[in-house]
Amino acid sequence: MRAKIGILTVSDRAYRGVYEDLGGPAIKSYMSEVLTNEWEAVPLVVPDELDAIQAALINMVDDEACSLVVTTGGTGPALRDITPEATEAVCEKMMPGFGELMRQVSLQYVPTAILSRQTAGVRGRALIVNLPGKPSAIRDCLDAVMPAIPYCIDLIEGAYLTTDESRIKAFRPKPK
Repeated sequence: MRAKIGILTVSDRAYRGVYEDLGGPAIKSYMSEVLTNEWEAVPLVVPDELDAIQAALINMVDDEACSLVVTTGGTGPALRDITPEATEAVCEKMMPGFGELMRQVSLQYVPTAILSRQTAGVRGRALIVNLPGKPSAIRDCLDAVMPAIPYCIDLIEGAYLTTDESRIKAFRPKPK
């Protein structure tokens, strides 16, 4: 079964075509590099509007059957940064450890990582993970959390993801 991965860029400027979306392509490139199973990207760019973000997340999970949705952008303290709020509104369970680890890793590179509010949550059989907008930060954050993502998706009965172990070793408990 081919896994579907939603890639949601949240940016007023990218949505209007004023700014090139760098975050979405960075996520797709990363996934192509580390995943070894067949998968399909479901990309979308939306403005920093609560209704648009929520509708996109719901569509990617409920209608497109994505097992993983990765967002980029809208996680800072700026007035229009509302991706975490949209994520929390559509999830049944929040997974705060993802955001905690991403901030911890990011603090090794920039002191302003404490301003980041990325989070993660579960909606149905999908994991939604919020990432920052900068491509290098996307890579750093995904390197940190990717070892846990396949097992999390196993637990919620989503698609089975496998990784290139020379790049990222996904953790799965050993069978008893």
